[in-house]
Amino acid sequence: MSPVHRVVVISTPPVSMFNIAIPEMLFSKVEIDGAPGYETLFCTAEPGPVRTSSGLDVHIPHGLDVIDTADTVIIAGAGSREEPDPRILAALRRAAADGKRIASICTGAFALAEAGLLDGRAATTYWTYTGELGDRYPCVDLQKDVLFVQDGTVLTSSGYAAGIDLCLHIIRTDYGAAVANGVARLTLVAPVRPGGQTQFTDTPLPPERGVSFACTRAWAMQHLDEPLTLTDLARNADVSVRTLSRRFHAETGLSPLQWLLHQRIERARELLETTTLPMDRVARASGLGTADSMRQHIQRRLGVTPSAYRASFSRLTATPVAAATVRSGPGRVRA
Repeated sequence: MSPVHRVVVISTPPVSMFNIAIPEMLFSKVEIDGAPGYETLFCTAEPGPVRTSSGLDVHIPHGLDVIDTADTVIIAGAGSREEPDPRILAALRRAAADGKRIASICTGAFALAEAGLLDGRAATTYWTYTGELGDRYPCVDLQKDVLFVQDGTVLTSSGYAAGIDLCLHIIRTDYGAAVANGVARLTLVAPVRPGGQTQFTDTPLPPERGVSFACTRAWAMQHLDEPLTLTDLARNADVSVRTLSRRFHAETGLSPLQWLLHQRIERARELLETTTLPMDRVARASGLGTADSMRQHIQRRLGVTPSAYRASFSRLTATPVAAATVRSGPGRVRA
């Protein structure tokens, strides 16, 4: 049995209760062969009561020394974007020097930037503060309109629910799509969303036509193995193709066909992990056409072949090994 993966969450006052709750909520749901997949610990510069942005105190039991035992370090967003305790900055630098995976939720990116860990890296934060982050840290390759972004071993996310997307991405990286999607179902949150999905839209849905396409997306998920077109989706939603395209993007940050492709790749990943179906049948069942077409899509998205992905993440054999990377550039991952 592989050792449990230890996640250490750093809290900087006034910490967001929601942001520190996200990692524990999601990682605690991961179970591999009957054993926990993660252990989540919480630390701060001075263990004990830590003030939250809500005005309440939470008890943080560990000091920063626990970071030395971590596999992944997450710094949660705080109500303040000022320079954090120098001891926290030093701990983050040591963790980076040790090669640990480091992530931030929401304004936690400011601490990573102050520690110098985002210099020359792609990074994001909550959209309200992207301008401030860019002005204060011009060496950051700021991604203003994404949910999360990974550049090498450093991940950053936008605010609120994007922290959930970030943690699901980490789970998917460590244990595969089937485990991550299972956690999403257990916690009643959206399935894993691509990190490049936009944080928000400037144009809200018109109030008189503000009907969600959730039912159409659910219908499409049940018909991924069929050659769905924009016309099929528009017919199901009872709107024109033009209206579908405009409002679908407003709701999801993706075009309908981009969304379909993402869901089909996710379906293929689940089938590769949980079945022994031949490649051509996996391709047909996920709507990716032929085995060659599936290979092209998965290799472009994940950087590995379907066979290599199955060898790493199959739930029918040994515990999965280190993750396949999802590359959008040298050393970068954008799921």
